Amino acid sequence: MAFVLEPRRESSRAMMLAAPVIAVALTLVVGALLFTLLGHNGALAVYEIFVRPLFNPYRWQDLLVKAAPLAIIATGLAIGFRANVWNIGAEGQYILGGLAGTGIALATLDLDGGWVLPLMVVAGILGGMAWAAVPAFLKTRMNVNEILSSLMLNYVAIQLLYYLMRGPWKDPMGFNFPQTAMFSAAQTLPVAVPGTLIHLGIPIAAALALTAWFLIARSITGFQIRVVGLAPRAARYGGFRQSSTVWLALMVGGGMAGLAGILEASGPFGQMVPQFPTGYGYTAIIVAFLGRLNPLGILLAALVLALTYVGGESAQTALGLPSAAAGVFQAMMLFFLLATDILVRYRLAWRRPAAGHPLPAAGQGATKTRAEAATA
Repeated sequence: MAFVLEPRRESSRAMMLAAPVIAVALTLVVGALLFTLLGHNGALAVYEIFVRPLFNPYRWQDLLVKAAPLAIIATGLAIGFRANVWNIGAEGQYILGGLAGTGIALATLDLDGGWVLPLMVVAGILGGMAWAAVPAFLKTRMNVNEILSSLMLNYVAIQLLYYLMRGPWKDPMGFNFPQTAMFSAAQTLPVAVPGTLIHLGIPIAAALALTAWFLIARSITGFQIRVVGLAPRAARYGGFRQSSTVWLALMVGGGMAGLAGILEASGPFGQMVPQFPTGYGYTAIIVAFLGRLNPLGILLAALVLALTYVGGESAQTALGLPSAAAGVFQAMMLFFLLATDILVRYRLAWRRPAAGHPLPAAGQGATKTRAEAATA
């Protein structure tokens, strides 16, 4: 006798929508137990990270600032994930976008005009797209797995950043710190609400999510992405080329990650520093799945994950939690989300194997193979 996973005949749509809520709830409960076992006040840690920032109006601004890049990157990733194009290189594309825009900023440091910042933004988008073009080329021409190629490029991007900060782009007036010169006023992202930290990147993130939702739901391109992801063979019969979809998905994901990078560099950072890789590219993967690959859901998921950053910082000073606390909660959230998704699509069944016949693996045994069907 043993438990096996059997595919459900039809997944419950209500449970698919409830899975993120269940995952967040399990994260809070298990996180509290985990930090209690580690010698901290677990309930207070959960309250400090996930609840207290919601009652501090100043923290609302910080929450939106951190949610904006997560939403932008996750929206781009979700488009690729819907087409089964697994872009794990958003962190590197985010860095390259920031570096490309910073290059324009350093070249125009002594210039002024309203054209400087838009040029930096365009350079950031193109930088992210160029970095994403590498795994796209390898995938379509050499059939190299885009997960591995895009992931490895993240580390190349980080080393390139470190080289530039300690070499050609190092500010000679920066007291030997590895950083660029501060951006000028013309190169800095304007504030959307005077007297607050809310910069122009926040409404841009919301507008991009709404635009992506409309394009996915209402356009031919969105239909192509959905069909290629759900039924690749039907997509080929329908005239949709998989290679063009791979390029489209990676270019959109890379461009939006690059956009997030330059918006962060010209906004909260105001310069380029070695601490620029904040892990947003990896966290955005969790945001995309927590939002059910829906741009509108991604906006809400970005706020939830931004809470782990904002609350994690305050919990470090208030409770003495380690800096990895936010990462622990993010990892648990992804784990429980994947676990609940499995149970939504599969059910646990108690089976006794017949004599001489081992139990089928998970997902097998529900349908006949082609060979069995042919001989039946």
